[in-house]
Amino acid sequence: QVQLVESGGGLVQPGGSLRLSCVASTIIFRFCDMGWYRQAPGKERELVATITSGSSTTYTDSVKGRFTISRDNAKKAMYLQMNSLKPEDTAVYYCNALFGLKNYWGQGTQVTVSS
Repeated sequence: QVQLVESGGGLVQPGGSLRLSCVASTIIFRFCDMGWYRQAPGKERELVATITSGSSTTYTDSVKGRFTISRDNAKKAMYLQMNSLKPEDTAVYYCNALFGLKNYWGQGTQVTVSS
């Protein structure tokens, strides 16, 4: 069983920055492919960024150049640095871990971008 706990969300003005963290409870973290997803009100959950166990990264087009995903296997943690935030980035952000055929999710952290 993999437990994931996100933190770092909050209210920020447009153009501001936030850093989300996801800490895992399992020693197999280093073997997991990880990702950040988000879900805005009335919309489907969408993939924001991924980072493989080998630290290869991908980003959805709308966040390229603004968001950076990273991981620290020693701390069993994954991060999402979000810069130049826009109102359309407002959503609940979820941490995801993929190990084998199993997907694990955190409880989510709210990010609100508003003036």
